[in-house]
Amino acid sequence: MKRSQDLSPLAAEQGQSSAFPAPKKFKAAPRVSHGISVPAPEHPTSPTMENGDNEWTRVEKRKAKKAKRTEAKMEVNPPRFMYSKAEIIRRREAVGINDIRELVLHLSADAPPASWVRVENPRSVKKVVAILVPGITPEIISLPPLPTSATANPNLPLPVPLPAEGSSSGLPFIGRTFSHACPTRAPGDQTRMHSVLNSFFQGPITGEEKKKRLIERVNSERAWEKTPMRYILSTELMIENDYPVPSYIAEVFEKSPGWVETPQASTSQSPETQPRIYAIDCEMCVTEDGKELTRVCMIEYDSGIVVYDQLVKPSKPIQDYLTRWSGITAEALDPVTTTFEEVQTHILNILSATPTPVLLGHSLESDLKALKICHPLCIDTSVIYHHPRGRPFKPGLAWLTKKWCGREIQNRGEGGHDPEEDARACVDLLKKKLVNGPGFGEFKIDMESIFERICRSRSGTVSTAIIDHGNPAAWHGTKATSTIACQTDDEVLEGLLGAVPSHHFTFGRLTALAMARGWITPKTSADLIPDPDPTPATPVDMDVVLSTLNSQLEKLYAGLPPRTAVVIFTGHSDPRRMSELNARKSTFETALRQGKALDDVGKENWWTTVDGRELEEEVEKAKRGLLFLGVKE
Repeated sequence: MKRSQDLSPLAAEQGQSSAFPAPKKFKAAPRVSHGISVPAPEHPTSPTMENGDNEWTRVEKRKAKKAKRTEAKMEVNPPRFMYSKAEIIRRREAVGINDIRELVLHLSADAPPASWVRVENPRSVKKVVAILVPGITPEIISLPPLPTSATANPNLPLPVPLPAEGSSSGLPFIGRTFSHACPTRAPGDQTRMHSVLNSFFQGPITGEEKKKRLIERVNSERAWEKTPMRYILSTELMIENDYPVPSYIAEVFEKSPGWVETPQASTSQSPETQPRIYAIDCEMCVTEDGKELTRVCMIEYDSGIVVYDQLVKPSKPIQDYLTRWSGITAEALDPVTTTFEEVQTHILNILSATPTPVLLGHSLESDLKALKICHPLCIDTSVIYHHPRGRPFKPGLAWLTKKWCGREIQNRGEGGHDPEEDARACVDLLKKKLVNGPGFGEFKIDMESIFERICRSRSGTVSTAIIDHGNPAAWHGTKATSTIACQTDDEVLEGLLGAVPSHHFTFGRLTALAMARGWITPKTSADLIPDPDPTPATPVDMDVVLSTLNSQLEKLYAGLPPRTAVVIFTGHSDPRRMSELNARKSTFETALRQGKALDDVGKENWWTTVDGRELEEEVEKAKRGLLFLGVKE
């Protein structure tokens, strides 16, 4: 809520929708010609004048006047946000990240209005700017603690106190600009918090769009035979997934010394002849030059026969055999004399047959890079099958095989992966796809990007931009009109100020505060045991960090045009304790799966029901966030 838009105390007491005082009724000023004489038409309903030379001038003047009147009306009746207390109480849960996404879609596209917040004059919104700022907690902006009484609702918007006169501590910009902070809840289950970014950028499609996609899928299934050839990656998909593309397909991959490419297929070969399909998987180890090939296995798709399985001796000394993943040991490689060049030549000979064979694999671009081979015909199970949370996430091969084939792979613990086992899993997954149709194993029927949804709006002219750390163009900004990759919050601020004037919806993320608080940490896994005595981080002056963030928000707000809807949300709270507990739980469960006895694990590392209850409590704490809504006047 905007600071000047105080909630009506009466509405709050009565439990009705909180509303602001209604603006005075607008009275249109008398029409003025601004010094230009505009003669009245002979027929009021006629759109033209007798003088043909002037008729278009008059029509344009009418359009300009109408636009000016509309703009004046919008200026007098600006958009306003009003929380619905009764609806938030009825929900029995805090506003979710998906609710924030739907509010943005209501303001930017043609999505229906939200029930928990009312938007007055939504058509008056000129721009929508959403900013994710993790790290802001209630104490920073002097919010009262959440109510703990069984009769009080902790999900109702809280009044933000005005900062003390001349105060520079905390984030005075929030107190001066927004009247209320609305508690939010991040997605997840009892033991984990899911990605806030993914929940904001990915949402369910509308019923109409779902029906359209189903029809398209049915028509597609009718149009194609049940042949593996329909799943060959297009050039666009190969480029998008960072494949080493042959030069005769697209000049997008620069081959360094040692790289080769499959010969271009002859135009004289018969189109009726079906090419052979080979499933392939490679294992690597680490040398002083980085990861190098140590084993490759190829299986013929139709017969299931292993056509090639070879260990490879790297040219440089091995620093790490990566046995847990590769299955390669020093003993296994010691007698091997086969060089990388010999293996590359052998595989290239197989792929140079006529017609050009098809390669099948999981994240096949990694195997091709290990072999230093560019190949034009590829089927990738990580692309034709979908991650349940949608793109840009890719499903793991072990997860796909268990879910869709009903068997487990890669469960040898310290023994590592078996490339033959992985290649056969790819064969089974492709055969399952052929039997069950192209929609098998896909989730895209039900989900889409917020940018796709905005582009499908009735206006059809809405432009979008995302300014974020890392490489948003390869992740959640794939479908945005513009993307700007940044390394610092200052770059994000600069990108936002440059993008807002030319885009209707703009998203940015400021992470310096969360970084300073230690909230942004590498993902934990069963392979990484948390350090019980980590090296203390360099002390950070939080007052300086907050002051910098406050200045950045003030500068951004000052640079926004009037009638810009501002959506600032924090996403979540401190996730560190939750991450620590999850890492310990994962380590304990992994040890048991590997057959270790409880005594071998050590009692201090056991996972108990008490730990489980603490984890659930920490997850709920970590999911808490805050939302601030306002309109720049």
